[in-house]
Amino acid sequence: MTTIQDIADKLGISKSTVSKALNDAPDVSETLRKQVLETAVALDYTKLRRYKKPVKKICILIEKENIEYLESHHFAYDIIIGFRQLAEPAGFEVETVPVDTDFQKNTSYDIFMLEHDYTGSFVLGFSLNNPWINDFKNSHTPAVLFDNYVTGNPSTAYVGIDNNEGMELILNHLTNLGHKKIAYLSGSLGSYVLQMRHAAFLHAMRSHGYKTTAENIGCSYYLSECIEKHLPRFLEAGMTAIICSHDNIAAASITQCRQLGYKVPEDISIIGFDDLPMAAYTSPPLTTVRQDRTELGKSGFFALSSLLNNIPISTFLLHAKLIERKTTSKVCISQKSGNP
Repeated sequence: MTTIQDIADKLGISKSTVSKALNDAPDVSETLRKQVLETAVALDYTKLRRYKKPVKKICILIEKENIEYLESHHFAYDIIIGFRQLAEPAGFEVETVPVDTDFQKNTSYDIFMLEHDYTGSFVLGFSLNNPWINDFKNSHTPAVLFDNYVTGNPSTAYVGIDNNEGMELILNHLTNLGHKKIAYLSGSLGSYVLQMRHAAFLHAMRSHGYKTTAENIGCSYYLSECIEKHLPRFLEAGMTAIICSHDNIAAASITQCRQLGYKVPEDISIIGFDDLPMAAYTSPPLTTVRQDRTELGKSGFFALSSLLNNIPISTFLLHAKLIERKTTSKVCISQKSGNP
């Protein structure tokens, strides 16, 4: 167990100077403070070890540029609720902390956690280009990543739903309805979860004996580009069903199909992913794969408590569930011919 004296000995400074640096004393230079913090992290020091009865503080880190969480219809809202429902009765003080890319560039993950006395975190909304994704590969402070996976670090865990299972449910559903010409529409593959869903689509198509080519796959960073560039060519190619990587793309596809003179599901079936609150209120209501966000939040705490108890849990996946609504139907003659 690393002590303040260990840090002082490592740097060749006094114990009191280390203590001042760890507690933001004004008479310690920023350069020395940073050096003390970096050394403390390297030696796996935790400030809370100084106290006989520490306050157990954990945080939910939100990449505010990528995920919404403040209102009940936002994707991460129920995830946060689920996490707190288990964490707070267990005696943890939970703080929700929004961060952005600039903040991550200027402060490393471990140092941030040490400065604020957080013993662990639940991490939401991070994409592969976020600076802290690299930090998580070697971090010492326990972190549970939602929809992100880091290999080789026993201080991190991955929580999500089984995307392979979800895509298999979709393909089974469409196959039972007679669909064979199936397309996939996705946002940019700059996030781990969208890469996983893309791979899951390819695997599910192969397992059902269907071929995949550039003709039936479209990926773009902007939603508008997805809809304007890829959707018309899917329709012109006679695709009878479109699987969307998330519900927002599916909802926009329904609207665009209507504007192009296609009826959903009579002319084209559309399936989403996530079951956002709005999915039940699209016109027609969207068939999609449900992520139980409250249960995902609870799973996040379960995984974090495991890491805090030195149980190196790696992956915690929930089962996917297909929610059948009104945007899918059996293939009809007009669909087979590719005409609206």
